[in-house]
Amino acid sequence: MAHEGLEVADVLRHFGPAFRDRNGASLSAARRRAMIAIESCRTAALGGHLEECGDCGHQRVSYNSCRHKACPKCQGLARARWLEDRQAELLDVPYFHVVFTVPSEIEVIAFQNQAVAYDILFQAASETLRKIAADPKHLGAEIGFLGVLHTWGQSLQHHPHIHFLVPGGGIAPDGDSWVACRPGFFLPVTVLSSMFRGLFLRYLTKAFAAGALKFFSAHRHLNEPAAFRRYLAPVWNTDWVVYAKPPFAGPAQVLDYVGRLLSMDTAKVRFRYKDYRDGNRQKTMTLDGQEFIRRFLIHVLPAGFHRIRYFGFLSNSRRARKLERCRELLGMAPAAPIDPPADYRDRFEALTGWSLRECPHCQTGIMVVIGCVTRPGICQPAPDTS
Repeated sequence: MAHEGLEVADVLRHFGPAFRDRNGASLSAARRRAMIAIESCRTAALGGHLEECGDCGHQRVSYNSCRHKACPKCQGLARARWLEDRQAELLDVPYFHVVFTVPSEIEVIAFQNQAVAYDILFQAASETLRKIAADPKHLGAEIGFLGVLHTWGQSLQHHPHIHFLVPGGGIAPDGDSWVACRPGFFLPVTVLSSMFRGLFLRYLTKAFAAGALKFFSAHRHLNEPAAFRRYLAPVWNTDWVVYAKPPFAGPAQVLDYVGRLLSMDTAKVRFRYKDYRDGNRQKTMTLDGQEFIRRFLIHVLPAGFHRIRYFGFLSNSRRARKLERCRELLGMAPAAPIDPPADYRDRFEALTGWSLRECPHCQTGIMVVIGCVTRPGICQPAPDTS
């Protein structure tokens, strides 16, 4: 039973029930909700509406989306909207792509303490950027930047790291000038790495002392203070990987999740990934369906956790005022107001170039809603809005 043109939802529908039965109570409520949402997305389970083409009479049922933040299908429009909003904030300066990663020993801790460890990752990395940039020995300015947490590597394994997008400069301490970084150089990565390591480990140790970290199964012994200290001792002396480079596809780029599904049979899932350790070669990986779901669910974030965060002069409470000042200092025109279309279908077309209204049959007519689908096989007339 091979399938082509697969989506994650197809894999979850096929292997998900057995996965839930096998894992039972060990499957968190957040991950169980994510699975059900993705499996139900744009199916009769969520209801929808019946549409008809005004020209050729072609009809189709359009089912509702789940809107879950872990659903790949639902994130397409959200990602496009986010990119449009961020593009309007870009300054006329070079941008840098700065990535903070953690050693494998920390990945183990983060795996069992996601919310706490990921918060510390954001806190330590952002504080490092702000402090080094404010130091007159390096830049001597207030910078603004955004960070996106990624939790997986190319083969869907757990690999937490943050991608930051940072303008190449900042506001001088007196607020009266723009301080530009050196051409092609942002901040010294060795200095960033050293401070990041110290801040992260101090915050992690503080969290442990406060009882915020919990360990289970093979790592249960780390609940003991002495064992925890011994476990962390080596990482105080290792180099933590931080790198900075210009964004290779423009500052508005957001790195996509990697792994493209290729096929599925009764037991296996095949997907394509890029192997950075082998010259960025495209490779294919085959996983047992249960293992694919396990790896996918690792990256369902805790409820309420924000994967994208803003810092410095881009922080939410200061962004509008500070960006206006940056544009003044750089001699840029004021930002043009954005008036997005009110209807999601119009905005989708404006952002992606794809029409949700165009008839898929004749490709000239417009699809019009003529009824509501409340459950499989049951249609009701659309409400009279005249």
